[in-house]
Amino acid sequence: MDMDLLIAPIIIFMVVVAPIWLVLHYRSKRQVSQGLTEEEFNQLNGLIAKAEKMSGRIETLEAILDTESPEWRAKHELS
Repeated sequence: MDMDLLIAPIIIFMVVVAPIWLVLHYRSKRQVSQGLTEEEFNQLNGLIAKAEKMSGRIETLEAILDTESPEWRAKHELS
């Protein structure tokens, strides 16, 4: 009697849940192994360009601060 109660959930799991689980698992594995899509690659390149532009701006601002307030770095490090 106890075994009959356990067989039904096992059969349902094997017939319904396990195949769906395997399909979803291997689909996600395939997507990861394919790498970046063209859209993602373009977004990444855009972010790299923005980061380089921001880095240049930061260097410019630091140069301006070095000229106008030479002690700004020492004040910032103490805070």
